Amino acid sequence: MLSQIKKNSLSLISLVVALSALSYNTWRNEQSEYNRNIRNAGFEVLLHVGEIQRIVYLAHYDKDTQRGNPRSGWVEILVIKDLSQLMPAEVNKASDELYDSWSEYWDILGTNSDIGVADIDNKINQLRKKVLTSLKVLE
Repeated sequence: MLSQIKKNSLSLISLVVALSALSYNTWRNEQSEYNRNIRNAGFEVLLHVGEIQRIVYLAHYDKDTQRGNPRSGWVEILVIKDLSQLMPAEVNKASDELYDSWSEYWDILGTNSDIGVADIDNKINQLRKKVLTSLKVLE
């Protein structure tokens, strides 16, 4: 048995190198795909976060019921919530908090109450920070 191993040592070493290279390549491809998904979802979340912030400002500060219609904000909030499912847990949690805040205050946007706007704006900024942090740590 020992003589067979000595005779075929080059083949065995080649097999080990090939298997380890294949394993690394597979892992690297999976990691790259994961990073690509996180990156794309993160950029989309940032775009929709900007849009929801625009709606909030138009509704509350400009009293523009046409472009700042809080009902149209629901579409953005739901897209953010869906996209956040692809992101790390802290982003998902921040999107849930934004959803909860929006659910509570969306119907008072445009009134003289600054409480709802402050809370929604705070949750938007927290979500934005979490998304940016998760994008910065990608390999």
